[in-house]
Amino acid sequence: MSILFDLPWGTFDLHTHTTASDGEYPPAQLVAKAKQAGLSTIAITDHDTLAGIEEARHAGEREGIRVIPGVEITTRFLTTSVDVLGYAFDHPLRLHQKLAEYREARRKRAERILEKLDELGMKLSMEEVSAFSADGVIARPHIAKALVRKGYAPDVQTVFDLYLADGQPAFVNKQSLSTEACIHLIRKEGGKAVLAHPGLIRDDRYLADLLNLDWDGIEVWHPAHTSDQIRFFQHLAQERGLTVTGGSDFHNDERRLGCFGKGMISPDAKQ
Repeated sequence: MSILFDLPWGTFDLHTHTTASDGEYPPAQLVAKAKQAGLSTIAITDHDTLAGIEEARHAGEREGIRVIPGVEITTRFLTTSVDVLGYAFDHPLRLHQKLAEYREARRKRAERILEKLDELGMKLSMEEVSAFSADGVIARPHIAKALVRKGYAPDVQTVFDLYLADGQPAFVNKQSLSTEACIHLIRKEGGKAVLAHPGLIRDDRYLADLLNLDWDGIEVWHPAHTSDQIRFFQHLAQERGLTVTGGSDFHNDERRLGCFGKGMISPDAKQ
């Protein structure tokens, strides 16, 4: 078991989002924040897009920060959504093409969500939503923010709780690859496929089946993971010879870059 790319503990954050998807900061500004946080390596892992990587790399050259190209792709395993982190692609042409299909599917999904909201008496235009996406991938948080701005709800969490979360009246399923196909695609592009935040999966039997797929690594450290979960995933990675990663899942200043939660346990901690 080793940290992906053999990075020293405390110097990295391998799960971050920019305005290219649903993050608050542009890629260059995120890199500057990483430097302020004392990090030396970050991975840009925007949802279903590689659009923020080039800007982040240029900023990284200026700031002395190593920027690893990455992506977070929503997939489907059996009947449930599973997020896959992909890292360090060689020539991601096919990945670019596949992600372009998903971005178009996201746009159509957003249009359908707006139709459902309109039926619920909440009129919202795509232009109003796009104001929050910075011309990047349109995601549910952008719709939620637009609803809050128009006064339909007091905050984003309320929007999700009442309208946009799974099973709520404005929810629309997202087109997605199978998890196995996503792993294969990332590998074909020369990248590493890592299971994102497995601690969020509450069904132990389902998680066991998922972990039996041909992963390159596991995201061991995540703000949502408990100390017990971290120990379990560390042990599992060691048992199976998988690399491990960790990240803040940074979207905005509600989380701190390089901080993986209260249950942070270094790889050197006794199991």
